[in-house]
Amino acid sequence: MGSQYLLTCVCFWLPLVSFTISVASQKSTAGPGNVIEGNVFINGTTSIGRIDDDFVCATLDWWPPEKCDYGTCSWGRDSLLNLDLNNLKFLNAIKAFSPLKIRLGGTLQDKVIYERAGNGQPCSPFVKNNSEFLGFSQGCLPMSRWDELSVFFKKAGAVVVFGLNELSGKTTDSQGNELSGNGIGARVSADQYASDINSLQNVVQNIYAGFKVKPQIVAPGGFFDATWFTDFIKKTPKSLQVVSHHIYNLGPGVDDHLIEKILDPSSLDSTSQTFSSLQSILKNSGTQAVAWVGEAGGAYNSGHNLVTNAFVFSIWTNSGWHHLLIPKHTVDKHWLVETMAYSTLPPLLQILITTGITLLLINLDGNTTVQVRVSTENNSGGTKNSSMHEIQIPRTRFATMHRVRGSKRVNDTRKEYHLTAKDGDLHSQTILLNGKILNIDSSGLIPPLIPIDVNQLDPIIVVPFSIVFAQIPYIKFSACN
Repeated sequence: MGSQYLLTCVCFWLPLVSFTISVASQKSTAGPGNVIEGNVFINGTTSIGRIDDDFVCATLDWWPPEKCDYGTCSWGRDSLLNLDLNNLKFLNAIKAFSPLKIRLGGTLQDKVIYERAGNGQPCSPFVKNNSEFLGFSQGCLPMSRWDELSVFFKKAGAVVVFGLNELSGKTTDSQGNELSGNGIGARVSADQYASDINSLQNVVQNIYAGFKVKPQIVAPGGFFDATWFTDFIKKTPKSLQVVSHHIYNLGPGVDDHLIEKILDPSSLDSTSQTFSSLQSILKNSGTQAVAWVGEAGGAYNSGHNLVTNAFVFSIWTNSGWHHLLIPKHTVDKHWLVETMAYSTLPPLLQILITTGITLLLINLDGNTTVQVRVSTENNSGGTKNSSMHEIQIPRTRFATMHRVRGSKRVNDTRKEYHLTAKDGDLHSQTILLNGKILNIDSSGLIPPLIPIDVNQLDPIIVVPFSIVFAQIPYIKFSACN
């Protein structure tokens, strides 16, 4: 396929500014080792989106080891009910993502009851039962396990988002977690869901009366349906702080073409209309609620081994930066520890959010290297004979690229972080940072992320199937002030 790549420009406090890409020339036309030169034109006058502290999130699900999909039982002991909380690698992984929001919930949350002192009810685990909806009986969260989780998350510095059982006390044909719109197995009407949220808000206000900080209410945590969401948001104007929805735009995990979808920009962009529609609903409703993606696992039914737990999936997760219309993008990973080796975005954020700007560049082509130069001079008229790739192009006056006070033009350098798969294998579970393998050591410590210094006059070299963060500290834009 042709050379395709995604770029996002991020300022130091994480508003997102617009850009254009033009391919200026092509040095070779066939065979491996193709090289394409291009320019990135940055419009730094206006921010078109913002990433806030809620950008990074992960989910711990309820699935027991007996959960299997397409003949593969991939969950093991990764449930919030049985995960080893003494695992130092897991603890350090959460700390590295700080401030990380941990969502406790998922498909079985509407089949969970909670052990309470003195109620006399047995607290039994989920049991495999094919005659039951979702293939499992009702399960229980023991008080002792809740206490263990609370201690662990406090130690890790995580913020907890706990998914409540919305179907408790309701009579339905079946039960399910994603209840908005047509639902997955079951649905709750927008009217009923809004009434429940308003009641929950009253409970929260009563319990936390006198507290300056109160829990936020996040709902509905289902798939987007414009009519349902419009009605729901309209009827919860003061009770709802966060509107959440789920995205699995790659389809089922059994699909053998997941990698092709991940490397296809049109597939990566397929959910942009959903984001835009939800933002429009929020804007027109007058609510103060913001939009979160409560679950974005890529491929549903437990993903696909050596795809959604391999380097190639980091291309999918990082492409979330290209969707600039929502403030939160969450990643549902029951394999959080294993993915620390290649899900490097959150630790990098702490490094990159300093001064200047940071470019995220992703090369989706396996045969072409892209040499990128950065400019604020939109003189694209000089590239009439070249192919043009344009993303989010407002035809406005571009900003002047100001230099940070104290920088010296001759010696200016930028810091680059080049992420590639071991041996170039997209299925690899080992990542290389600037050519060196990133490994978690025997003590469970995350390795330091060390950049390379590159002269500002040199282009950014984006090799095939790679992800590059280029931190340019010596320039700034008005949109980032």
